[in-house]
Amino acid sequence: MAWSIEEIEELRRRGGIGRILHHDFDPTEPETFTSAAELYSELRQRCPVAHSNTYGGFWALFKYEDVVKALEDYPTFTTSVQNAVPNFAFTGVRPPLHLDPPDHSVYRRIINPFFTRERVERLVPAMKRDAAFLLQQIIDKGGGDVGPEFGHVFPAYVFSEFFNLPVDLARKIRSVTGIYVAAVNEQNHEVVKKYSYDLYEIAMGIIEERRKNPLDPEEDMTSAFLQAQKDGEPISDNMLLGTIRQLIVLGMVAPSVVLPSSIATLALQPEVQDMLRKDLSLIPAACEELFRMNSPYRGMSRTPTRDVVIRGHEIKMHEPVCIVYYSANRDEDVFPEPNKFILNRPNIQDHIAFGRGPHRCPAPHYMRHMLGITLEYLLSNTKHFELAGEIKMTKWAEWGALNVPIRVEV
Repeated sequence: MAWSIEEIEELRRRGGIGRILHHDFDPTEPETFTSAAELYSELRQRCPVAHSNTYGGFWALFKYEDVVKALEDYPTFTTSVQNAVPNFAFTGVRPPLHLDPPDHSVYRRIINPFFTRERVERLVPAMKRDAAFLLQQIIDKGGGDVGPEFGHVFPAYVFSEFFNLPVDLARKIRSVTGIYVAAVNEQNHEVVKKYSYDLYEIAMGIIEERRKNPLDPEEDMTSAFLQAQKDGEPISDNMLLGTIRQLIVLGMVAPSVVLPSSIATLALQPEVQDMLRKDLSLIPAACEELFRMNSPYRGMSRTPTRDVVIRGHEIKMHEPVCIVYYSANRDEDVFPEPNKFILNRPNIQDHIAFGRGPHRCPAPHYMRHMLGITLEYLLSNTKHFELAGEIKMTKWAEWGALNVPIRVEV
C-alpha cells in the first residue's frame, strides 16, 4: 500500500531527509531543447549521484549503470513510498505503478496481454487513418505546431480505439491530463488535487459504463479488470478505480511529448530526413534511436528501503531517488556520441526509454507503431520540414517538447 503524505513527511524527519546536503542542480531552471543534454553530461562527470534541495530534497541518478541497478533491484528501491519527484500522489493508490511485486504482478498479468505485438497491430489501420487526418491538416497549410496540433491530439485518438472510448471522452482525458501535469510541474497542489479528482471521476464513469454494458474481457481492459480476481476475490473497488485512473493518464502523457520531440529532432537534422525519405524501411531503426534520444521521464523515483551507498554517497532510507532515464540513455560510456543521431547503433537494444525491471513499460509496440506511422506519413508527404519558431519545453518531471512550430515544403 502507498504511504500518505503525512507518513512520508514523518519518515523524512526520522530518516534524516531534512539534513543539510549539497545542492548540485536545480530542476526548475528553464530549459531549451538541448540544455538538459548538456547539463546532464556535465553532471555525469562531476556528480553522477547528485542531490537537489528543490521539491523538499531528493537524489538523482544520472549514470546508466546506476539507473539500471535501481530499476532492477525493486526490494531495495521500492515504488510504493514515493514514485515521482515532485511528490503529487495525494489521492490514493494507483496500481500497478504504486506497487512492487508480488502485488504489482497481479495487475500486470491483466494489462500485458493487451499490449502484445499482435494485439497492437490491430490498431494500425486506425492509427494510420488518424495520423493522416491530423498531419495532412498541418501539411496543407504549409506548417503548424506539431505539439498542440498533433502530439497532444493523436494519442487521444489512438487511446480511444485502444480503450474502447468515445473520441470526445479521450480528448477530454487528454485536456484534463495536460492541466494536471502542468500543475504538478508548477507545484500547484490545489489544482493538482482538483484535476486528479476529475480524472478519478472520469475513471469511475468508465467503470460504471462497463458494469452496465460489459464488453468482451478479451477485447476490453476495463472489462478484464472487472472480472479479475486477487487472492480469490474480485479486485476491490478502490484498487480498480486507482488502476483505471493510472492507465488513462499514462496512455496520454508519454506519447504527447515523445512525438513532438522526435519531429523536432528530425527538423533540426535535414540529412536524417533525407536518408529516411530515400528508404522508409529505415524508420523502425530510426524510431529506436529517437526513443533513446527523447526519453520523456526523469522525475520517476524510487525510495530505498534501507540506507544505501552509491558511488560513495550515503542515501538514507526513505530519501527519494530520481531515475533519470533521459540522462542514462545519453551516457557516453554506453552510447558513444550520445547527442548524435546514429542509425543502427550496435547496442541500441540496450536503451531504457521503456524502463527496465518489473515496472518496464508494457507498451513498446504501441509506442513504436505510433511514432513509426507518424514519421512515415510526414516524410512521405513532404520534401522537407524545418523549425519555424522556438521549441518550448516541458518542465521537470517530464522531458520533451511541448511546442514545435514547423514549416513544411511539399
